[in-house]
Amino acid sequence: MEIILKENIKGLGYKNDIVDVKPGYGRNYLIPQGFAIIANTSNKKMIAENIKQAAHKAEKVKADAEALAANIGDTKLTIATKAGDNGKIFGSVTTTQISALLKEKGYDVDRKQISINGEVKFVGEYTASIDLHKEVKHEVAFEVIAE
Repeated sequence: MEIILKENIKGLGYKNDIVDVKPGYGRNYLIPQGFAIIANTSNKKMIAENIKQAAHKAEKVKADAEALAANIGDTKLTIATKAGDNGKIFGSVTTTQISALLKEKGYDVDRKQISINGEVKFVGEYTASIDLHKEVKHEVAFEVIAE
C-alpha cells in the first residue's frame, strides 16, 4: 500500500515522502493517527504542488540544519551517572539526557532527532547520531563518567 507521509517518522521516511507499507499498518495506524494519507493520483498531484511551492523554504531549512551541524562540530558531551565498581552504569543514558546537554550548550535539538549508536552499559566514550534534516546528519561524541 502506497501512502504519503504528513510528518517525519523515524525508520519509515520524511514528510511528503511516498512510501510503501503493509496495508494494516497504513489503514490502522498511520492514516487514523494523521501521520499519512493514501497515495492516490489527486493526493500525489497536491503533494507535488506543495513541494514545488515550498522549495525555497526547504532550502532555508536545510541551510539552517547545516549551520547547526557546523556549530555543534566536534562538541564533546560529558554525562555523569551512577556506576558500580566494575564500570557498569546503573540505569541507562537516554536521548533526553543528550538533548538536555546540547540545550545547555545552546543547541536546540529535539530528543526524537537523536539516536544512540550501540548500547550504553559501561563508563566510556560513545557516539550519537543527530538527524537534523533529510540530508543533514551529524555525529556527536559523548563520554559517560561515574559520579
